[in-house]
Amino acid sequence: MTDRDTSTAGPTSTAWAGPASRALPADGYTGTLIARVWDPAAGPTGGPSPVLVRADGVFDLSGTFATVSDLAEAPDPAAAARLAADDGVRLGGFDEIYANTAASTRDAGRPWLLAPVDLQTLKAAGVTFAVSMIERVIEERVRGDIEAAARMRGSILDQIGADLHEIKPGSPEAIALKKYLVDEGLWSQYLEVGIGPDAEIFTKAPTLAAVGTAAQVGVLSTSLWNNPEPEVALVIDSSGRIVGTTLGNDVNLRDVEGRSALLLPKAKDNNASCALGPFLRLFDDSFDLDAVRRMRVTLEIDGGEGGDGFHLDGTSEMAQISRDPVDLVAQLTGPQHQYPDGAVLMLGTMFAPIVDRDETDRGFTHKAGDVVRISSDELGSLVNQVEESERCEPWEFGIGSLMKNLASRNLL
Repeated sequence: MTDRDTSTAGPTSTAWAGPASRALPADGYTGTLIARVWDPAAGPTGGPSPVLVRADGVFDLSGTFATVSDLAEAPDPAAAARLAADDGVRLGGFDEIYANTAASTRDAGRPWLLAPVDLQTLKAAGVTFAVSMIERVIEERVRGDIEAAARMRGSILDQIGADLHEIKPGSPEAIALKKYLVDEGLWSQYLEVGIGPDAEIFTKAPTLAAVGTAAQVGVLSTSLWNNPEPEVALVIDSSGRIVGTTLGNDVNLRDVEGRSALLLPKAKDNNASCALGPFLRLFDDSFDLDAVRRMRVTLEIDGGEGGDGFHLDGTSEMAQISRDPVDLVAQLTGPQHQYPDGAVLMLGTMFAPIVDRDETDRGFTHKAGDVVRISSDELGSLVNQVEESERCEPWEFGIGSLMKNLASRNLL
């Protein structure tokens, strides 16, 4: 193991993103925490490397595993990462690398964090929580009209209550509920994926397009109704095995999706609209899938540019998900579909912000400069600042760029 000392240069804090201590899980460095960094000293032009984050530093794994996708294919990825770190270069302490991540204060000569996955296909599941399904029904019926949405939301909850999370999709009870809603004139195609046998699974973003923590996330400048979607994301290898999890923000344009479900790609997939991080926590003795099922995800939104004093809190309890994570993975991958480089599957959210921000019955929508923090005790804290997609850093480092970069570093 060698050490590259970078502790004497650069900023000591990432102001809007908060301190590095907030990024860590509640149990600190106990788990197997995988991140990716851009290392300016890697190869002739610098490049991305998988790293293991420990209390004694951040260790480059690229000499053994050129990509996180490669690491996920190991029989025991957590043990493999720990072994590879013993031979890896220490790039610095986590605090200093985290502090160097925000682009506005970054020293380009020192490492910074990226999204913690690379070659995996970026997928997402929708309408996996009862509250989410109700909101999708509302969006479709009012076609993006915020005031009409507020009126319809109250009417639906009066009729059907708030216990849909107890109904298993595809069950006789779910079929009966669907019939009731249809009889009440509330049919929606979202009922099919919310309580029917087949899940909604879509491509969230191109491979390598996700942004990491302390980066900007984007909403289209033309959108007038949008929100974050705090989610747990599973990381899956090529065989469909779940190897770990990370936090995600499935940024959504509610007005666009509300106009037509056929506009889902435009509502979901825009520059910087998918955030993942700060770590991939691999399954090991300290963390497993049952811990994911018990997870509580929290959301904080603060301010707008210049600080408008707005604050919003929300929570998403994984125990209330309508479809088990294993069931969702089975619908994603198997004999019907393969992912040779693995996949990331965001599991959906029960959070749908309805609190008024500026005017009565106008609901919530983002403003440029909003700081969005998605957290859980098990996975730490993913924090991003909102900007128009058109103004976020363009995505230019794709699969071809990665292959050329790894080849120049003799890692292929």
